[in-house]
Amino acid sequence: MTTSDLVGLRIKTVRRQRGLSQAQLAHPELSDSYVSLIESGKRTPTPAVLELLAQKLDCSLSYLLNGVTAEQMEEIELALGYARLALENGEVVEARTRFAELLANHNLAGLTSLRQDTEYGLALALEACGELGEAIATLRRLQAEEIAPERQISIAVALCRCYRLSDRLSDAIKVGEALLSVSPRPTWTDGLVELGATLLIAYLYSGDLLRARQFAAELLNAADMLGSPRAIVAACWNAALVAQSTGHGEESLAFLERALAIQSENGQPRNLARARVAYAVEKLRFHPEAVEEVRATLARADEELTQTSASTFDRANAQVELARTELVAGDFERAVQHGRAGVELMPKTARALEAEAHLMLSRAYGGLGRLSEAREELRAVSDWLSPLPDSRRVAGKWYAAAESMELLGDIEGSVAAYQRALACAGL
Repeated sequence: MTTSDLVGLRIKTVRRQRGLSQAQLAHPELSDSYVSLIESGKRTPTPAVLELLAQKLDCSLSYLLNGVTAEQMEEIELALGYARLALENGEVVEARTRFAELLANHNLAGLTSLRQDTEYGLALALEACGELGEAIATLRRLQAEEIAPERQISIAVALCRCYRLSDRLSDAIKVGEALLSVSPRPTWTDGLVELGATLLIAYLYSGDLLRARQFAAELLNAADMLGSPRAIVAACWNAALVAQSTGHGEESLAFLERALAIQSENGQPRNLARARVAYAVEKLRFHPEAVEEVRATLARADEELTQTSASTFDRANAQVELARTELVAGDFERAVQHGRAGVELMPKTARALEAEAHLMLSRAYGGLGRLSEAREELRAVSDWLSPLPDSRRVAGKWYAAAESMELLGDIEGSVAAYQRALACAGL
C-alpha cells in the first residue's frame, strides 16, 4: 500500500470509531466527496487538511501520518536517545542491545526516518563491538534504500571504514569512489572530505602510493578551502599516514600535530583519543628518545577510549602501540601485559592488527628469554597473516615477522616469511 492509501485507511478507521459519516467529518470546511477520495487513497491531503482532519477526529497528526500515537512517538524518540547516549559513552554492548530492541518495535516500521536512524546507530554499535560483518550487512541494506544525501555520505564513510578494517580494500575503494569519482565531482563538504580521507587510507593500504599521495594533496586543499575543523582534521590525519608511508616523517608529524591541536579544541572525545594514538605512533617512529612522552600520551588516549564510543579495534590498537612503546623502553613485562590486553580486545576480523599484536608479544617474550613462547607467538603471526590479500601493508608485517624468526633461529620460517613479504610487495 502507498502512503496515501495508509493515511486514507487510518482516517476511515478513526472516523468509523467516532461514529461519523464522511459528510459529518467534511462539514463545513471540506466536501464529503473530497473526504471519500482521501479515504480511498486517490487524493493526498495537504498538511493543512491533514491537521484539520486530526483535530476533527480528536487524534494526533502523527497517528494519521505514521500510525503511531504521540505517546508512542515520544517513547520511540526517547529510546533512540538512550541508545545513542550509550554508544557515545562507550557502552557499546548496551547500545547494540538498545538499537536492536528498538528495531523490533513494530511501531517503528512506518517511521522511515527514525527507523533509518536506528539502523545506522545499530551499524555503528556493531562496528564498535567488532562485529564488522554484521555492521557491513546493516549498512548495505540502508544504502539500498532511498535516503537523504547527507545520510548517504555518512553510510558510505562507515561502510568504507568497516571494509577497510576487515582488510576488504577493493570493496572499501569501490564504496568511496562511487560517490567521489563521478564526473563532475560533487562540491566538497565536511562529509565528503571524511569519506575521501577514509578512501585515502584504502588506497594507501592497497599499495597505490602514487594515487594516495596525489589524493592526499587534493584533500588537504579541499579542507583548507572549507576551513572547518572537521574537514581539516580528517585530511591532516590521513595525509600524515601517507606521508609516513612515503618516507616524509617530519611532514607526517606536522600534519598530526595540526590535527591534534584542532581536536583538542573542537573534537569529540573518541576522535581526540584516536588522534593522540596516531601522533604517539609517529612520534615514537621518528623520535624513539621521546619514549616517556609517547607512553604518557598513549596511556591518556587509552583511558579516553574506554570512556567513549570507541570500537574494540581502536582500544586494541592503543594497547598494541603501548606494547610497542614498552619494547622500545626495554620493559618487556609491561609489553607482554599490553600485548595480551590488545589480543583480548581484538575483533577477530582485524587480522592485520592481530598479527601485529602477536609480533609485539613475540619480541617481548624474546626479550625475557622465554623463547618457546616467542616462537609460538610468531606462529600465530603467520596464521593471522596468511589469509590476507597481498598488499604493501601486509608485506611490511611479513618482513617484520621474518626478522624476528631469523633472530630466534627459525631459518626455514624466516626464508618463507621473506618470500611472502616480497610477493606481497609485488617483487
